[in-house]
Amino acid sequence: MTSQDYTLAELATLTESRLEGSGERSIRGVAPLESAGPDDISFLANPKYRAHLANTRAAAVILPDTELADAYGFAVLRADNPYLVFARIARLLNPLPRVIPGVHASASVAAGTHLAETVRVDAQAVIGEGTVIGARCRIGPGVVVGANVVIGDDCRLDANASVLDGVRLGDRVHILPGAVIGGEGFGFAHAGDHWEPVPQLGSVVIGDDVSIGANTTVDCGSQGDTIIGDGCKIDNLVQVAHNVHIGEHTIIASGTGISGSTRIGRYCTIGGSVGFAGHLEIADGVTFTGMAMVIGNVPEAGVYSSGIPAMPTRDWRRSAVRFRQLDEMARRLEKLEKAVENTKERDEQ
Repeated sequence: MTSQDYTLAELATLTESRLEGSGERSIRGVAPLESAGPDDISFLANPKYRAHLANTRAAAVILPDTELADAYGFAVLRADNPYLVFARIARLLNPLPRVIPGVHASASVAAGTHLAETVRVDAQAVIGEGTVIGARCRIGPGVVVGANVVIGDDCRLDANASVLDGVRLGDRVHILPGAVIGGEGFGFAHAGDHWEPVPQLGSVVIGDDVSIGANTTVDCGSQGDTIIGDGCKIDNLVQVAHNVHIGEHTIIASGTGISGSTRIGRYCTIGGSVGFAGHLEIADGVTFTGMAMVIGNVPEAGVYSSGIPAMPTRDWRRSAVRFRQLDEMARRLEKLEKAVENTKERDEQ
């Protein structure tokens, strides 16, 4: 990324935040409260970091309206969502480098492809026949783009990512290093004493403004397509199986696995290492906390959890013993309840 300076007044205007203090100070970087220097801006969104306000050297801090700042020597940008304003300022100060068009001599571009004049193709990239790549895209080193792929404008495919035959990407899609989009889905039919592969005939369709993390895999559909809606953000090391549909603006943390034909709604939040069984229907606006195991449909928005939080090993071992005893304890409890009920009936007689 390249760096760029802005005054505090300019940052306040561009981010629609409210400036308290001098707006003439030039800001060159962003940094945490504890390590910020006199040319940096920082933010406070979590109260547990409030103690750092007294000692920060930041030129300015982004604060919510509820946070007092009269006792400190820095300027303030007021915002309802300090972290969001911080993110926007970080992008302003560190814009992506301009794409310099050209095809590296070591890249392999098949006949019949169409690259916009502003596309950059880096070393050792391979692009298959019939593929169309839109304006200002950057195809990173070692990237593989299959045949008949369609890639929109302003996309970035980072080093060694693979976007395989027939995949379609919208505009402003970012594929991080090592991700595989459109690999063969995991489909096998049991033939008694062995498994036979089921042809995976669909592809993958990805909307606009999607980010897909490093070493994440999105399998092609078995018949129809695997679909990822506009604005989705998918972390590293996520598995999206064949024919999964993910609704717009859903965010998925690392380690999650989504089995085939599951449909996840819009604006969902999925924590780390969540596991989904196949053929599920998940409503819009659902949040799953980390390590949740989703084995049934979720028809209503809300926050859902499963799994067991970490605890001291000694406590865990005692609990594990009790887990194994639960069935026997339930049977004993049922007998006791029946005995109590029979005693009550005798007494009433």
